[in-house]
Amino acid sequence: MAEDSSVRFGRMAPGIAVRDIQKAHDFYARVFGFQKVFENGSPVGFMILRKDEAELHLSQQKDVKPNKTPGFNVAHLMVSDASALYDSCIKHGVRIIKGLKDQSYGLRAFVFEDLDGNRIDVGERIGRK
Repeated sequence: MAEDSSVRFGRMAPGIAVRDIQKAHDFYARVFGFQKVFENGSPVGFMILRKDEAELHLSQQKDVKPNKTPGFNVAHLMVSDASALYDSCIKHGVRIIKGLKDQSYGLRAFVFEDLDGNRIDVGERIGRK
């Protein structure tokens, strides 16, 4: 199938499974400043969180097991200051999978794990103006 250059892609938001949607909301709000912009269900089973351009979709799955796939990140988050976010993660006791490091591919990056074992890779462009 040939690429159709007339198709423009818009926002793409990762969806992650969580055991306790309220605890997940509280984690992302407290540590990263995400705000809830939508919820659905009674009890709530789906929630959209947003901060700036980033969006995260939480899905309540009581039987979800922590993500134990080695090296698998469920999302990649680009930020303006990876060092500041890394420091905030440390301050809040967030589990760090890969420490902050300037990578050869032009990003200052680290990987953290949320309460349900979802790994998120954080990056900041460096070396290019």
